[in-house]
Amino acid sequence: MGRRVLVTGAARTTGRRLVGALAEAPEVERVVAVDDFEPREPFPGKVEHLAVDLRSPALVRAVQSAGIDTCVHLGVTAEPRAAGGRVTMKERNVLGTMQLLAAAYHAPDLSRLVLKSTTAVYGAAAGDPAVWTESMSHDTPRHGFGKDAIEVEDYVRSFRRRRPDVAVTVLRLANQVGPTVDNPLTRYFELPVCPTVLGFDPRLQFLHEEDTAEVLLRTILGPAPTGTFNVAGDGVVLLSQAIRIAGKPPLPIPEPLVNRVAELVGRTVDFSPEQVRFLQYGRVADTSAAAEQLGFIPKWSSRHAFEDFAATRLRKLVTEEQVTRAEHEALTVLRRAAGWIAREVPR
Repeated sequence: MGRRVLVTGAARTTGRRLVGALAEAPEVERVVAVDDFEPREPFPGKVEHLAVDLRSPALVRAVQSAGIDTCVHLGVTAEPRAAGGRVTMKERNVLGTMQLLAAAYHAPDLSRLVLKSTTAVYGAAAGDPAVWTESMSHDTPRHGFGKDAIEVEDYVRSFRRRRPDVAVTVLRLANQVGPTVDNPLTRYFELPVCPTVLGFDPRLQFLHEEDTAEVLLRTILGPAPTGTFNVAGDGVVLLSQAIRIAGKPPLPIPEPLVNRVAELVGRTVDFSPEQVRFLQYGRVADTSAAAEQLGFIPKWSSRHAFEDFAATRLRKLVTEEQVTRAEHEALTVLRRAAGWIAREVPR
């Protein structure tokens, strides 16, 4: 029999790309695509779409009856508004994961579990180390997506202790970008102006969507590695560099006004407080373990990944002269915004 793979979050950007690649793999006999969102296009013929929430009893029956040998969990979301609110988001992320793992525990053929996690587990704060490694303590996130991701990882580690026969791999991915990626960070760079925190220029890492699919495929179909691995494109990009590559004028905001501006931006891009801190302090993770133990080196560096996103999603890379002209054209708008903010903030 060929491989039988269950993928959660299958109708979203990463899931669609992965499911399509698995359907083309000759060693894969069957793919069960789990997501209560409808895919933009029908899944390939080898794929069975299970349109249920992770908390649904139907998921338990599917995992236990389909002879699944590999479970790939992509269904942890970072967008509270899209999920129906922060409470619903936490239920989907944490309780949904608990339900999935409970079903997987009773799946006799299961031999591999892959979790798509995030470097957001490290948080973003003034006292952070220059580079995060997988073994460092990371209790910074106290709420939001980062906290959910920590809890999800904890439950997965607990599952590994109870099912030592299952190879468990946790991939902590940096912020994804690419032609089809749509997330709060890509929407931030699509704003007419990019708000920044005055006096801060954080270091950022990016991961191209092609590299995301490649590392997931390698982990699913290749040798079964056990452990936790940071995955990001080589190098770093300063926020100021990213904004200029995007061709957008920056809007420096004094730190006392940041939360108010974040509330306004959040109405457009589903921004959370932890994402604001990320754009203030940044985050860099060491990826040597993925290179040494997974044998995975991303094709795209952080800068090249972001440039490809800018060239495809933002239409074109712009010249220095074009950026300067855009900044001048936006100057009137920025002055009006600053005056409005000053009037809105209580004295």
